[in-house]
Amino acid sequence: MTHFPGAPARRHLLLALACSAGLVGAIPALAQDYPTKPVELVVSAAAGGGTDAVARTFGEAARTHFAQPIVVVNKPGAASSIGFTDVALSRKDGYKMGVISVNLAILPALNLTKVVVEDYTFIARLNNDPSAITVAADAPWKSIEEFLAAAKQAPEKIRVGNAGTGDAWHVAALALEEKTGTRFTHIPYQGGNPAVLSLLGGHLDAVTVSPGEVAQHVAAGKLRVLAVMADARMPGLFAGTPTLKERGIDLTVGAWRGLAVPKGTPDEVVAKLRTMARQAAAEPAFRETLERSNLGYSYAEGDVFLQQILADREMFKGILAKIDVKK
Repeated sequence: MTHFPGAPARRHLLLALACSAGLVGAIPALAQDYPTKPVELVVSAAAGGGTDAVARTFGEAARTHFAQPIVVVNKPGAASSIGFTDVALSRKDGYKMGVISVNLAILPALNLTKVVVEDYTFIARLNNDPSAITVAADAPWKSIEEFLAAAKQAPEKIRVGNAGTGDAWHVAALALEEKTGTRFTHIPYQGGNPAVLSLLGGHLDAVTVSPGEVAQHVAAGKLRVLAVMADARMPGLFAGTPTLKERGIDLTVGAWRGLAVPKGTPDEVVAKLRTMARQAAAEPAFRETLERSNLGYSYAEGDVFLQQILADREMFKGILAKIDVKK
């Protein structure tokens, strides 16, 4: 029998190529069978906040439209960067999906994360909320004008909490400073809910989180919203709350939340997730639960969602060019 130098190596190479071909052929079959196990939904914020509430409400609504459970997993920290990165670097098989927030349009410009919009395929937008400037019910400021006047008289004395350095709510407060000539002391937390709890405990003077994250405490008479950073007034509980624009401050800053998977996830899987998201978001219970929590229902298909993200990325670049985010 004749032996050729390198034959074992060539045989190993051929075997590897054959196995690879088999795996490539298996991908469409796996996508067709998807899902065969629960899907992890990563929330890049602490439990109890607005992002967490949107995720859990969606997971419940999806139960009758998906063959497997949607399991919410909180991975807060670094203004959402930890959770964003976890999703972007996960296997492209559809079994890990992320709740992506407006922070994705902000953090890359601040060099606070290495992941960017182009690292994801977007499934759908679910929600959109403005920033709400909120203080304790017994605070000395009864209006946004009184609050800003106090901030001007004592620069950096007023402590404003946010959901992390570079987070949308941090940028909202910074933008308010830039627009009004005020200066706050910014206190970061691992999500909006911890910041709200700190305000309730008397450790902060204000927060700039979403209306939904303070709604129950406003309803209970413990907190007061001075103004919202929206184009128009909100309905329901906040119908009597003015916008900044009504008060002569041309500033609109908000936060959207939606679903995404890693770029490169098979088209068949993406299609199934988009169909599921569309059906779940159409559930009356989903919309009603968001409205009861004062979280703005705002559904959009994945491609429309992507265009908004790209537009907001440019808008925030303009804001961030004028302010010092490291304060």
